[in-house]
Amino acid sequence: GIQIRPLNLQNLEQELQSIYHLSIISFQHNLLYTPIDLATFTTQYAQIKPYLKPELVLLAEQVTQNPPQLVGFLFAIPDLLQAQRGATLDTIIIKTVAVLPGRTYAGLGSVLVGQVQAIAHQLGYRRAIHALMQDDNTSRNISDRYAQTIRRYVLLARDLL
Repeated sequence: GIQIRPLNLQNLEQELQSIYHLSIISFQHNLLYTPIDLATFTTQYAQIKPYLKPELVLLAEQVTQNPPQLVGFLFAIPDLLQAQRGATLDTIIIKTVAVLPGRTYAGLGSVLVGQVQAIAHQLGYRRAIHALMQDDNTSRNISDRYAQTIRRYVLLARDLL
C-alpha cells in the first residue's frame, strides 16, 4: 500500500508541509535536533526550489489511506559546489532520509536510497554522497550497504558543571 513518487514542484508548499510534519516526528529524538516552525521550514526549502530536481526528492505515501499519508521521504540534490569548482556535475548529495518510526515501515529508507541512486545513475550521475551521518544513527545501516566513509567530523562536548 505504499507508493513512491517524485516531488511535485507545482505543489511545493503542500509537499513541504507534509515533509515538515514527518520530519518533526522522525527526528525528534536525534542528537542536536531542534524543531523549527512550519513557516521557517517552508521558507528555507522554498529558497532552493531553482536547484531541485524533483526526481531526486522521493515521497513515500501510504495510499490505502484517504488522503494518502506521507510515511517516508528522501531529499537529494545535485552537488552544485562541484559545478562551481568547474568540475563535471556527476554527484548527488543525499541530504535527508526520514521514515515514520516503528517497525511498520522498516526497510523503507533502504528502498528510497536504492531507488534514488538508480534514478541518479539514469540521469547521468556517477556518485552519491550520503551527507553528515552520525555514526550511531540507524541511517548508517543503509549507507554501509552503498557507501564508504570519505570524511569524518567530530563534535566536541564539555561538561559545564
